[in-house]
Amino acid sequence: MPSLRASQKGLARIKQARNEKGWTVEDEKWLKAASRVLEPDKNWEGSEQLANGVSLITWKRFLQGKKPINTESFKAFCQVLGVNWEEVVERSSNSQPASPIQFSAYNDNWVGESREILVKELSNKVLGDCRVLILVGITGIGKTALAERLVFELRGDWTEHRENFEDRNKDSYFASVAARWLEEWGEKPPQDERKPEQLRRQLVKCLCEHKYLVLMDSFEELLTKGKSEDTRWNDFADDEWRKFFLSLLSEPFCQSRIIITSQDFPVKLKLECSRYQNFWHHQLLKGLEIPEQVALFRKARLEDDLESPNSPLRQIGEVYDGHPLALRVIVGEIAESYQQNVRAYWKKYRNEIEEVKNALDLARKEGKVKGEDDRWHLERYSHELQNQVKIRLDKSFDRLKNDVYDAYFMLCTASVYRCEVAESWWLSQLEYRGYDQQRCEDALQALRERYLVEDRGINHEDERLFGQHNLIRSVAIAHRLKLYRDN
Repeated sequence: MPSLRASQKGLARIKQARNEKGWTVEDEKWLKAASRVLEPDKNWEGSEQLANGVSLITWKRFLQGKKPINTESFKAFCQVLGVNWEEVVERSSNSQPASPIQFSAYNDNWVGESREILVKELSNKVLGDCRVLILVGITGIGKTALAERLVFELRGDWTEHRENFEDRNKDSYFASVAARWLEEWGEKPPQDERKPEQLRRQLVKCLCEHKYLVLMDSFEELLTKGKSEDTRWNDFADDEWRKFFLSLLSEPFCQSRIIITSQDFPVKLKLECSRYQNFWHHQLLKGLEIPEQVALFRKARLEDDLESPNSPLRQIGEVYDGHPLALRVIVGEIAESYQQNVRAYWKKYRNEIEEVKNALDLARKEGKVKGEDDRWHLERYSHELQNQVKIRLDKSFDRLKNDVYDAYFMLCTASVYRCEVAESWWLSQLEYRGYDQQRCEDALQALRERYLVEDRGINHEDERLFGQHNLIRSVAIAHRLKLYRDN
């Protein structure tokens, strides 16, 4: 959607109209009124939420006129002020950057005070010195939605560009991608200057001299599988990508910003970029916190006693560790297939949820950490979960199995643990097979770099604790059973 900003004459008219209202700039009345304009069918009374495109940062940008904002938001603010937007808009073509990114994950279901706080923190980094921002976490945890929310927050006088490396129809080698970007940006390189190093110099120069906001999805597809002895997992399959990022970070000045989503962390890049710590940042995403889960359920207008921790929806949120994709699938299924009847959904599937909750309670209260007979089905007990959650998780497991089999075997066999256990317990899953300590530690490190295990602190014996997200454990149990059947 195009963006607009006010002209100098328009800013004077806007200031006059604001003064006539008598509200301060910080008054939330502006934001509530604009939300009602954009989404008149919603009941905004008592709600802490705002319409998409409305925030204090956007409102201030509108008043300052230095950066364009979303067209619909611009018109809404004008309507609240009682001014004709066509009379105050800047007519310069510079106010309408071409080809904005179309969002695939960020939508009206976005919720969460803590994630909004994170959006502001990360936006400030990107608007500051951070040139490369990497969002990491397990599949379905909300990386793409957060990246798109950041693009929306930052939207202004950038030229936006998106590259999804999950698209198998496009070549992901650096030279091919760089040539394609340069051509799309009107910087077509000569045919005799298409060697990787030449393309790298031209692309870095272009990014430094112009304001591009680049979103790179499924970055893990660029990383190696760790098959050969001279490379480890999570290096770049094409080393030109490593050289590109190092070149971009080493430049004294750069106007562009890159936002990356990845299931795996590019470890070698982190080591080599440590000298540029102000120019790049990585952010681990975890599940929605309880207030965010409650906000999601309320936004879907599902009737339940959400103040009670024992309510069906609160229990669902707990056993799924706040996993956004799984919760949104469940919310959608209750809304559509069960006509928003939470009790009907609970009657159908409560056994699956309570089985997990009871197992977790036994682990926490009675110390029954092992659950060899557990048969969790969190990722597949309904048709919708099968289609939208299980398939994605199985893909992550299959990739791990092909890339680092030791780590895959460790993850599956450690699914006997219901909660976090000491590092030595994890290593023992391979030690009994006769593997040396280094090989065992490498496997655990591979799981950490893919965020398939979570660091859970230190126990009273000064040992590190590691655990699995409940949804990951559910899938790991199924893969462990298959391992035993196959052997």
